[in-house]
Amino acid sequence: MKTPTYFSKAILVLGGALMVTAAFAGNGRSGGDSTRTLDNTEAASIVFMREEEKLARDVYQLLYTQWGRPIFNNIAASEQQHMDAVGTLITRYKLPDPASHTGTGVFVDPELQTLFNALMSHGQTSLNAALQVGAAIEDLDIKDLNERIAQTDNPDVKLVYMNLLKGSRNHLRSFVSQLTAAGVSYTPQYITQAEFDAIINSPKETGRV
Repeated sequence: MKTPTYFSKAILVLGGALMVTAAFAGNGRSGGDSTRTLDNTEAASIVFMREEEKLARDVYQLLYTQWGRPIFNNIAASEQQHMDAVGTLITRYKLPDPASHTGTGVFVDPELQTLFNALMSHGQTSLNAALQVGAAIEDLDIKDLNERIAQTDNPDVKLVYMNLLKGSRNHLRSFVSQLTAAGVSYTPQYITQAEFDAIINSPKETGRV
């Protein structure tokens, strides 16, 4: 069963702190060292990813409240770690934090707000729909992280994104596994079918995610 067309169109509005401290130490940086300058694309990327990880956390927390399925609670906790990892970059590079004073389900980025509303509207209709929402979020995260990794040569930023990407691949595997067990298929909307198949047919990744 494919994700409903209206849901796909709605999502298309969008085009522990892991190892950040260790990365800084590995680069010979201490608290008093000068910080590498970010270009505008890198800075905007970090701010956006902070809210996108919040979106995932908020959706999963709310879907866990409604459906009580442990997968939502477990992955929400992981998404909080992802938020914290991006938050470390925001603090390090003195960037504005869009998630510092917003409540659950509230976003500074209007497109993320629209996406959140669409995800929740669909995810509340059935448990299978909620699992599809989870798969779609991770599908989108993988696409966005791949694009942002390609846009930066900053080792600190790249390290965080690579760890987030590993986590998103594992989350996608988990959601698709539960959908498959329920007799429901998921068709990727953002990454290619080949990339999706490679992820689903490979083992869960270990390490910091």
